Amino acid sequence: MNKKKARKPAVNITFYVMVIPFIVLFFIFHTIPFLQGIFYSFTDWKGYGIWNTVGLRNYIQLFKDPAMGQTYWFTMKFAVCATILVNVLSLALACGLNTKIKFKNTIKAIYFLPYMLGTLIIGFVFNFIFGNVIPQFGAALGIDALSVNILGTNKAWLGILFVTVWQSMAFNTMIYLSGLQTVDRDVYEAADLDGAKGFQRFRKITFPLIAPFFTINMVLSAKNFLMVFDQIMAMTGGGPGTSTTSISVLIYKRGFDGGQFAYQSANAVVLFLIIAAISIFQLKILEKREAKMN
Repeated sequence: MNKKKARKPAVNITFYVMVIPFIVLFFIFHTIPFLQGIFYSFTDWKGYGIWNTVGLRNYIQLFKDPAMGQTYWFTMKFAVCATILVNVLSLALACGLNTKIKFKNTIKAIYFLPYMLGTLIIGFVFNFIFGNVIPQFGAALGIDALSVNILGTNKAWLGILFVTVWQSMAFNTMIYLSGLQTVDRDVYEAADLDGAKGFQRFRKITFPLIAPFFTINMVLSAKNFLMVFDQIMAMTGGGPGTSTTSISVLIYKRGFDGGQFAYQSANAVVLFLIIAAISIFQLKILEKREAKMN
């Protein structure tokens, strides 16, 4: 007798009901606008009225615009500094919270609180702190460096960097904590028997085992900081002058307020390609590092 072929179990229709609406919504509110932005980047549309196709003129003009060089340089500098600081500090904090300490859960909740607050709200609060509280404190102590509002100087980007790192650490710390909790305690006990202590144990055992979580955090951090917007708009608006104008801020200001909708659409496409290229590069490099560690 011929054996009947086993039928594949039918997929429960409930899964389709759960997934398809989100796919449709994603396509309507994300994919379609994204494709429209790419299309308008090849036109001279101002955001209203008639438009004409101009081919690659907008993209060519991007490389001739002196403001683009300064803006891209600031954004890259900010993203590199923020990515490194956030991941170093978050990993150190996660290692501390992963030990046996009192009130561990309470401390976790306190550290996660900044991430739950709105970015604009935090930006406005620190705008007040940098503009009023710290200068008064610095004047009372006779410290000239603290007696001025840093957001009004050429070091304004450091104030934005501080706030961004402080708020972003919460999410990255939780990712690292989840990775540290997957490490078997028996591995550490075996390392103790072999005499591995302190930083040596972290470098040889802990970090290789949580390398995938490090990869996730690095990629997400770089992507988010390359698109930094809210903190800058809330704290400096891109100033003084244009010294803290990121690519996203420039796209917003010139695209919606300056009538350069099509031109800034081309800028947005270039930013998307840069972020995609950097993310792919990070994944390739960090995945190779994971493979070597394992």
